[in-house]
Amino acid sequence: MNHPAVPVPPDAAVMLFGPAIESACRFTSLLATHGVERGLIGPREVPRLWERHLLNCGLLAELVPGDAEVVDIGSGAGLPGLVIAMLRPQVRMTLLEPMLRRTVFLGECIAELGLGNVTVRRGRAEDMAGVIRADIAISRAVAPLGRLAELSAGLVRPGGTILALKGDQAQAELDQAGTILRTLGVRSAEVLKVGQGIVEPPATVVRIFTAAKARRR
Repeated sequence: MNHPAVPVPPDAAVMLFGPAIESACRFTSLLATHGVERGLIGPREVPRLWERHLLNCGLLAELVPGDAEVVDIGSGAGLPGLVIAMLRPQVRMTLLEPMLRRTVFLGECIAELGLGNVTVRRGRAEDMAGVIRADIAISRAVAPLGRLAELSAGLVRPGGTILALKGDQAQAELDQAGTILRTLGVRSAEVLKVGQGIVEPPATVVRIFTAAKARRR
């Protein structure tokens, strides 16, 4: 199979990743080759891996404390979980993914990149509720916000944080999810722009702080 050329990291990536840029380049190469072969990344995505994928995911790191326990819901090709793990080497990252071929790819990436702070769990978020208890749940392009909030709330400790990378309709999704968020008893929810001054446009993130006490079932 002929692989599309792996793009050179732009200046913004060098600035954002800093000492982790070598690992980020290796990950980009894995996505552009094995990721494409296995259908995790479309061939047309390869030229924009940096701008659309790694940079977009890496910007989320500014909202993740360095010592947090984090779960990446529906990790897929490792976006954003593996990117955050490179940028925050003290974070304890769990990549939660139901599909076997994706978990195999994730395991290979972890080994290739030498990421000792990452583990892979095969399973669905709804089945792992109460089994995984992270400080922060992160996700990208998994589900509409209301459903995503329900899935994420089951995977974080009381008082934990949900960080969802979203697009231009983030505020509309947040408004539509209001009833579900009130049912979950969240403390607050907001739309944030991250990465201003690094990329244009900045990434859009919905941040939700969950209830300080577990809900009665």
